[in-house]
Amino acid sequence: MERELLKSVTRRDFLYRAAAVGGTGLLLNAMSAWGMGIASTMSGPPVLSGSGKGKTVVILGAGLAGMTAAYELGKLGYKVQVLEARGFAGGRCQTARKGFELTELGGETQRCAFDKGQFINHGPWRIPLHHQSTLHYTREFEVPLEIMVNDNDHAYVYLENAGGPLAKKRLRAKEIKSDLRGHVDELLAKTVQNHLLDKELSADDQRALLEYLKHEGHLEENLAYKGRTGRGFAVYPGAGLNPGPGKPSDPLGLSELLQSGVGKVYSAVHDFPMQATMFQPVGGMDQIAKGFEKRVGRQIRYNSAVESIRHGEKNVTVAYKDTVTGKAGTVTADYCLCALPLSVLRMIDTDFSDKFKDAIKAVSYAPVGKIGLQMKRRFWEEDDHIYGGHVITDQKGINTISLPSWNWQGKKGVILGYYNYQTAAIEVSGMSPAERAEFAIAAGEKIFPQYRESFDSAFSVAWHRVQYNLGGWAEWTDDSRKNAYPLLLEGEGRVLLAGEHLSYLTGWQAGAIESAWQQLARIHERAMA
Repeated sequence: MERELLKSVTRRDFLYRAAAVGGTGLLLNAMSAWGMGIASTMSGPPVLSGSGKGKTVVILGAGLAGMTAAYELGKLGYKVQVLEARGFAGGRCQTARKGFELTELGGETQRCAFDKGQFINHGPWRIPLHHQSTLHYTREFEVPLEIMVNDNDHAYVYLENAGGPLAKKRLRAKEIKSDLRGHVDELLAKTVQNHLLDKELSADDQRALLEYLKHEGHLEENLAYKGRTGRGFAVYPGAGLNPGPGKPSDPLGLSELLQSGVGKVYSAVHDFPMQATMFQPVGGMDQIAKGFEKRVGRQIRYNSAVESIRHGEKNVTVAYKDTVTGKAGTVTADYCLCALPLSVLRMIDTDFSDKFKDAIKAVSYAPVGKIGLQMKRRFWEEDDHIYGGHVITDQKGINTISLPSWNWQGKKGVILGYYNYQTAAIEVSGMSPAERAEFAIAAGEKIFPQYRESFDSAFSVAWHRVQYNLGGWAEWTDDSRKNAYPLLLEGEGRVLLAGEHLSYLTGWQAGAIESAWQQLARIHERAMA
């Protein structure tokens, strides 16, 4: 019995690995069943009974968490006041278009000079299908969505630091994927044919696996991989006899693929939130924030930077300062929902306990930078036939170049010229906006020779230098999740916290929304008690 069970487990494990080479279904289903995915867990706000009429809540921050709470608490009858330090709502849910201004700490003011209709989502820029909480509001607010091409096998891969014979060569992702699959499938098929897996697989399983590998790897009858049309043509087929059927391209060798490290770009299954197709609001990600603002804007006091928080047994008092007039003011309410980033909250004068203050300080925030490059023509479409998706490169400080998934075949377009993190983001953020643009252009023209001559204007952000954010998203450690996270979820007295940082979906809009849902339910429970 034990021997048969061991044999069965080994076979299932092997077939699981084989399926992971060629398809997404098995692995994604297993991930969901085992709780390994990071899909949002809520598709709608909590259904709460009872009325909050006569009770007041002050909300700090008009980001998505703050506005979600204001919107849902308003439905329950609460009187809500939102304090927002900026002159607009949305928090990190921002889109830069013509006239948008940003002044980083210690930096010069940037004024976006893109043409009318052009923009860059320099905050969040994609919505996974799993994040039903975000999609709940795009549906409710009738924010039209379009597909964001999050993976495009026709896009380029350019690695210059890995070494090997393919270093500094521009390759299509489909060439790498096709050839790696083909070569690995050939090796595995020959392993099965030579009876080296007899202990792991039954004869029936071996026959089925061979058929799968032949199909998946496009192997010939002798189990050799000689390339496939899916990797592209040296000469594309056309009308007449010349070019006629075209000329298939020659595959890359397994050795050069392995030595050059290009296999790092290949994965048969995406990370759970990173599907090949995702969503984006038509006209910019800030359309979601505007949807909230349209409904709760009257409750928002703009240009009101929080200076202190004092809480007692019966109420909470928040002092703020008008960033335009300098006039001071206070708001007193029954409860406070603080939706400010912890990186900002830790700098505010509060009467929280030392233990709670230490928990706030225990969470670091990611240095993150982005740049949008408006191009005079869409050369990636016209010359390279790439429609959306990402160009992958290991050039320091670039990480990802993303091509727009909207306004297909338009005259101009805005490329995401880099999306950097950590040390690279800090180093690039020390440059002036003009220097950042030159940095991005110098890297991009190694992949697209048309970059420099097509460049029009740029807009960049370093989120760790943005005053009311001080980082891209919260970065938890195992220790801080264990010790600080529970304390922060519980809040202190009549003050509760919300935001992407109070979720396991850090960096995602769904994290902010679902955190607000959870915490407003706690406020309502306490108010009803």
